[in-house]
Amino acid sequence: MNVILIDDHALFRIGLEGILERRGITVIASLGDGDEGIRLAEEMKPDIILLDMRMPILSGTQVLKQIRDNGMDIPIAILTTSNEETDLIESLRMGAQGYLLKDMDPDDLVSALYDITRGKTIVAPELTTVLAKVVQQGENTDDSTKDPFAELTPRELEILCHVAEGQSNKVIAKNLGISDGTVKLHVKAILRKLDVHSRVEAAVIAVEQALCNNMKKS
Repeated sequence: MNVILIDDHALFRIGLEGILERRGITVIASLGDGDEGIRLAEEMKPDIILLDMRMPILSGTQVLKQIRDNGMDIPIAILTTSNEETDLIESLRMGAQGYLLKDMDPDDLVSALYDITRGKTIVAPELTTVLAKVVQQGENTDDSTKDPFAELTPRELEILCHVAEGQSNKVIAKNLGISDGTVKLHVKAILRKLDVHSRVEAAVIAVEQALCNNMKKS
């Protein structure tokens, strides 16, 4: 696994780089500059980016947004000390596939990175209750608001439910008996119609609106 590490604290970067290297993970770039990190992400195409939340000039979420706006779908995990609900939700909505805390056990961090590269969305265990609370609030919102899924076709709705379960394109294709390429085209259409940047953001909306529960009842 090749990783780009973007964090403005040099001592933390050096320490984490050593931890990852000893566990067979290659840190192909380690830097504290968000703009340079965006450039290297496009140039080096890592398997995953580890991104700090609080950085000068460009924050982690700004770097994340720019990478997604540039059309790159590289898995990105926020690695931070912040356990704030707003930071967690903003990161997921911006397209992060992971939200991890810096005090987690190194082996748990490595396991989370591998899970994220396999297409899963991983949130630090300490924050699962926070995420559950936000999802519950979403389920209790006013039903009179506009249906965000009105433009989706039945097949797109079906694929979105699989995305919400954390399935990769390959797994969805196998489950539905269609090609990876077809799934990818459907996912792109879903993101465009929902006006979101990533499959994680689409999944969060689907969970908040209880889409898949409603489909099962209908």
